[in-house]
Amino acid sequence: MTLFINACIRGDSRTRRLTERLMERWDDPVTEVNLGEIAFGPTDEAYLARRDRLLAEGRFEDPMFGLARQFAAADRIVIAAPYWDLSFPAVLKQYIEKINVPGITFYYTQEGVPRGLCRAKELYYVMTAGGMYVPPEFGFGYVEALAKYFYGIREVRFIQAAGLDIDGADPEQILADVNLES
Repeated sequence: MTLFINACIRGDSRTRRLTERLMERWDDPVTEVNLGEIAFGPTDEAYLARRDRLLAEGRFEDPMFGLARQFAAADRIVIAAPYWDLSFPAVLKQYIEKINVPGITFYYTQEGVPRGLCRAKELYYVMTAGGMYVPPEFGFGYVEALAKYFYGIREVRFIQAAGLDIDGADPEQILADVNLES
């Protein structure tokens, strides 16, 4: 099963269209998590106290950890995240906070080194940007580090279309020219 994490907020998102083109290449079923439809709520002291208590009790089946269990069980993960204001949309960070669960998506060795517990062997990070200045560490680099060093997902691919809003650009041609083999 492919887990499609959709951080695209706009109805006619170019990032979503590019992601759908990528996913058309596979035959496996797709489960979409539309982050714009999730009310994450605050990560406040009460939330953290409940989370810590459940973790200490080993109650990983609690609904609070549903997104983490889903992420850990996926065979392939695809994240669609447009590049906004020098990063990805804030809802993706909220999602990441929900899936970073020791005992579900990773664990720490006795030496304090994280080890992945996720089934997925590959993660695709799909991004579009209106401009050309897109430092990878402002979005993709963060997700790549988590995937490789916490979740145990070794094959992480970055697929992007940039320069879509530059005067004279042909955004549809730029999207069509994207190499989905990256």
